[in-house]
Amino acid sequence: MRFRHPDGSVVHLAYCTNVHPAEDLEGVINQLDGCAAVVRKQLKVPVLGVGLWLANTLAERLANSPIALSRLARALDRNGLEVVTLNGFPYSGLRDRVVGKKVYQPDWTEPARLDYTLDLVKVLSELLPADAAYGSISTLPLAWRTPWSRSRDAQARQAFGKLDEHLARLETRTGRRIRVAVEPEPGCVLEMIGQATNWLSPYAVPARGAAGARGTQGARGGGGSRVGICLDTCHLAVQFEEPGRSFALLAEANVEIVKSQLSAALHVASPWDPAARELLAEFAEPKFLHQTREYGGPGVDDLDLVGELSGHASWRAHFHIPVHAPPRPPLTSTTDVLEESLRHLVGSAQPLTHHLESETYTWSVLPSPPKGREELAAGIAGELAWLRDRLVALGLTQL
Repeated sequence: MRFRHPDGSVVHLAYCTNVHPAEDLEGVINQLDGCAAVVRKQLKVPVLGVGLWLANTLAERLANSPIALSRLARALDRNGLEVVTLNGFPYSGLRDRVVGKKVYQPDWTEPARLDYTLDLVKVLSELLPADAAYGSISTLPLAWRTPWSRSRDAQARQAFGKLDEHLARLETRTGRRIRVAVEPEPGCVLEMIGQATNWLSPYAVPARGAAGARGTQGARGGGGSRVGICLDTCHLAVQFEEPGRSFALLAEANVEIVKSQLSAALHVASPWDPAARELLAEFAEPKFLHQTREYGGPGVDDLDLVGELSGHASWRAHFHIPVHAPPRPPLTSTTDVLEESLRHLVGSAQPLTHHLESETYTWSVLPSPPKGREELAAGIAGELAWLRDRLVALGLTQL
């Protein structure tokens, strides 16, 4: 879905296809012909954005096979779909019964992570619509927090240096601008906005007022840096990071928001309430990691460990809740953080990013998951409609 911002630039809204964990070309095309096509028809839009997730083996195939890439492009075209962003965080294995910490492997100290990202860069540069100002790829925040060291950090720095040089050469050679967005996540090396801005400072744009200053993205929204941040509103909420302060930190550091993933976390206002704890237990499933934080206190790495928390203050869990469908009371979700973040992202004179992505990948592990493709498509369409209404309320015009 496309929207015109009051400054004249186009803001893209997509849904992330990591909710469909196929890892081969045939499976991805079936998802596009099936669920994605149904979502577009339910929304009655001429073009629907999809944030493709491509497993490493498929990314390599597409990067090296014009025939395979052409098949994917034709599937997108016949279904009225476009791609301006890719999710390059998971490497593979989203079909596994237990994903857990495997989603952080390989990390940015390993050559395989850079190779995978470069394959995605090549694929996106070919799929990107001709009128898109840039393409974006979100990636993991270096690694899970342990083990980490100065030498591992230096390895990650070296990999990002190679990536940045590659992106610059690609833009010079083809005119295609591809940008990579590091996504802070609870439990990782970079889990807070302050940590991410410090690490990304070498890629900051010039200070306001200088040539190429922050905020001069222009009508097409190209942005100034090739490497920036992916702001996930679920992750922001889990860490109890206040949106206004977080956006201020990014502005002070001149680190650009390349992309934002719009999602809501699970919120437990009264963890001492037996009814809340009983409902919360329904979300403790084994496939994904659900890092949980206590306000003003420590955190644990999964929902089945919350007994280690004091329970004296509210909890938030890394469980992506459909933004238009809150959990049963007394549980809630952090749509308030999402809505405040949206005001910062696109509610000012110029948008802070032009790529927005709905990323609720947890449909299949909800206590009451959708039954079949039609229900899943209806849920995804419902989320996008909820987000659309809020973008329009902020002054954007749907195209």
